[in-house]
Amino acid sequence: MTVAADEPFSLIIFGASGDLTRRKLMPALWSLYAGRVLPEPFTIIATARTGMTDDEFRVRMRAAIGEFARIQPPSEAVWERFARALVYVAGDPTDAALYPRIERALKDAEAARAAGASRLFYCATPPSLYDDIIQNLGSSGLARPVGGFTRIIVEKPFGRDYASARALGRQLASAFHEEQIYRIDHYLGKETVQNILVFRFANGIFEPLWNRNHVAEVQVTVAESIGVETRGAYYEEAGALRDMMQNHLLQLLCLIAMEPPVTFDAGPVRDEKNKVMHAIRPIEPARVSESALRGQYGPGFAEGKPVPGYRQEKGVAPDSKTETYAALRLLVDNWRWAGVPFYLRTGKRLAKRVSEIAIRFHRTPHLIFHRSPTGVEANSLVIRIQPDEGMALTVAAKTPGPDLRLGPVRLDFRYGEVFGGEPPEAYERLLLDAIHGDATLYAPGDWVEKAWQLLGPVLDAWGEAAGPPLYPYEAGSWGPAEAEAFIARDSGAWRRP
Repeated sequence: MTVAADEPFSLIIFGASGDLTRRKLMPALWSLYAGRVLPEPFTIIATARTGMTDDEFRVRMRAAIGEFARIQPPSEAVWERFARALVYVAGDPTDAALYPRIERALKDAEAARAAGASRLFYCATPPSLYDDIIQNLGSSGLARPVGGFTRIIVEKPFGRDYASARALGRQLASAFHEEQIYRIDHYLGKETVQNILVFRFANGIFEPLWNRNHVAEVQVTVAESIGVETRGAYYEEAGALRDMMQNHLLQLLCLIAMEPPVTFDAGPVRDEKNKVMHAIRPIEPARVSESALRGQYGPGFAEGKPVPGYRQEKGVAPDSKTETYAALRLLVDNWRWAGVPFYLRTGKRLAKRVSEIAIRFHRTPHLIFHRSPTGVEANSLVIRIQPDEGMALTVAAKTPGPDLRLGPVRLDFRYGEVFGGEPPEAYERLLLDAIHGDATLYAPGDWVEKAWQLLGPVLDAWGEAAGPPLYPYEAGSWGPAEAEAFIARDSGAWRRP
């Protein structure tokens, strides 16, 4: 991130009294400002149903920044300069009367800075309010550019299935052009995720190996050690497949499998990711169990303490069939990846919190070290997204001693140790990209629809009363025992990070 240029803009946050604004958006905006990369002059217009004054909102945000921001205010004078840009407009986003008040606040801010009318709207509300917000922005005329840019950021989930995703796309298209729409997936803003592309396309030694001739299997894991916490009611509606698989994990698959784009710009990168989605072999409705497996955590232990099962969590039905663990086996039917299985898994209450991509290479075709009493592990490359961001390459080496014994050696690289400091939060990068008009790390509408279309047969099968089994697993484990047989069909085994 470079020092900010003069690029006046206004950010309008719907749902400004909610958790997303308090924990992510405002701390990210402050960190950008304190790091001198947020374009100026700017105005942040916050709106929500909660009644409060500008000063009351500023006090709340000061507390949120103190608790969650990567960079803490160096002095009250710097904070005061930032706080003067915060404006609060109370109102119901479903009420058309709110939007003229937002427009007045925008015009006042733009007149005060005597600069262009660039506007960025952010839907930090439940998805149930998207239709009303988009419709009101369109009917009020606020969706139309007025001398500068006008854009809208929409948070996931982008629908619940293929039909609802298409309906949301039509609703957005009724008020905005596609180039104005930014569908945010915060996973793509993580430093390590962005470095996947740098690692692949800026280092000539790996690209020749990045294909079916050398890669035996790819595993993508996003595991959480916590349960559903206070989100039981939401999770009952979503489940692991909708909550994580449809967006985060499929995006990671595309970054690993995509062809080199012509340039690192939004259009070429999106095109190559879309090609991957079109190349993934469709899941046959009659053979869902061969491509997908689900589980649900029961009582167990986390950090040495007993924890309840999913059905004992607040807001969860006692006979719930919602999956808290999901695994997929996908095949990318193109020249580069034909025959290479991509295994994706995600779950709650697993053994530890970890997100990683593991690439297992083929074994050597002929092992000449017959005297070695132990076999040689296949080489593997692990890209750690969280925690301990970094990469590790496992190779074989001779262990010390008179006998010829082979053992695995891990060449480990950790971002924190090499570069030092704390990397920017994902929302910092993504907000700045939206302000600058760079949609490279945002999800396009056609990609979202294709992802839902791919998972449609699984959602349908799992929604049936007599659908595939829902396997139980103990909280604090690595998931259902049946998941091992699921991956063993390709002579593989799940990694234990």
